[in-house]
Amino acid sequence: MVMFGWHLGWGRLPASRMPIPMKRSIREAQQNMEKVQRQLAESQKLDALGQLTGGVAHDFNNLLMIIAGGLHTLKKIAGDDAKGLRAVQAIETASQRGAALTRQLLSFARRQNVNPQTVDLMDRICSIREVLDTGLGSSVELHLEVDEGVWPVTVAPAEFETALVNLVINARDAMPKGGSVKVRANNAHIDDGIRKGDYVAIAVRDTGVGIPPDLIAKVFEPFFTTKPVGKGTGLGLSQVHGFAHQAGGTVAVTSELGQGTSFTIHLPRSEPVAKVAEAEVNSIGSGTVLLVEDNPDVATASIGLLEQLGYSVLWVSDAEAALKAIDRNGIDFVVSDIVMPGIMDGLGLARSIKQRRPGLPILLATGYSEAAQGARSDFPILRKPYQIHELSRALSGLSR
Repeated sequence: MVMFGWHLGWGRLPASRMPIPMKRSIREAQQNMEKVQRQLAESQKLDALGQLTGGVAHDFNNLLMIIAGGLHTLKKIAGDDAKGLRAVQAIETASQRGAALTRQLLSFARRQNVNPQTVDLMDRICSIREVLDTGLGSSVELHLEVDEGVWPVTVAPAEFETALVNLVINARDAMPKGGSVKVRANNAHIDDGIRKGDYVAIAVRDTGVGIPPDLIAKVFEPFFTTKPVGKGTGLGLSQVHGFAHQAGGTVAVTSELGQGTSFTIHLPRSEPVAKVAEAEVNSIGSGTVLLVEDNPDVATASIGLLEQLGYSVLWVSDAEAALKAIDRNGIDFVVSDIVMPGIMDGLGLARSIKQRRPGLPILLATGYSEAAQGARSDFPILRKPYQIHELSRALSGLSR
């Protein structure tokens, strides 16, 4: 009875009388709980920002699609007029920059329609070394260290390269008097109570001015920047954050004033796959395309691009009209937006067409759609706003 009572009272001992191992265990549990709570709060804040930015980017992409389509018509009208062509080129450049900004917003929001592939990091990092060197300039030294036998990862290659370039450019801007940047990739096994498994760590370390402690928590927020007006959009690091989480990984930052900053992306390990050579793409098409698009202005732009590629185009504005056109035959390809009003969206339409006419090629297009996540394995997806060569490549791929 004495021993039993002694055990009952053990948990009520004041902290000063607790054994050291017990104090350490309680302290570690409290620290882990605080860590999880901070990560949850940060995740909720960034998710809310993602919903807002994703919605804005979706609408903006439709506007850019109209601009991109009209530019091809303006080029024809301008002909050999040098002044007119310069004006068109300026609009085209601005449109491309706008498209790049929306891609960064959608990547941060994790609502980007990406096509992940299993890639070899050694090949991928080395292939953009020249781009990284050029971005850093002559006053900053670049060091690449990729461990032998580093595991492959499954990512959208273009988004991975953009994220790496963003981190390197961010490092350059933190070293106004020059310095060095080290990019290192290595295998890592993580078991920290939150994640457990095999990951590949890609770290970008600079020798710059560092980040003040009160700003560390804000660096991944869209449009947050410490750079002067006109020197940065504040979207580079938010793109990195969105890319890492959409790939199933994480990104973390550590910094010390006057000593430099390190960003580390952890991506889940993937199994290697055989490399496949890319096929040639035809630039001239033939046949009739059924275009399904509810926005008349976007439809006009898309029709112009399809006709320039040599296709005949039949345009309908909803899924019901599309199915009627399919039943009448005479359709060689279907190009459909995913987000449409009515009881059936573009993905539902594509699946219905697949049942009615199994061999009919279908291409889905969207500027933003969570529904597109379920279409990756069934139908190819073309991201808006698309250029004429991207549309040509996508349609040529359908016919192979």
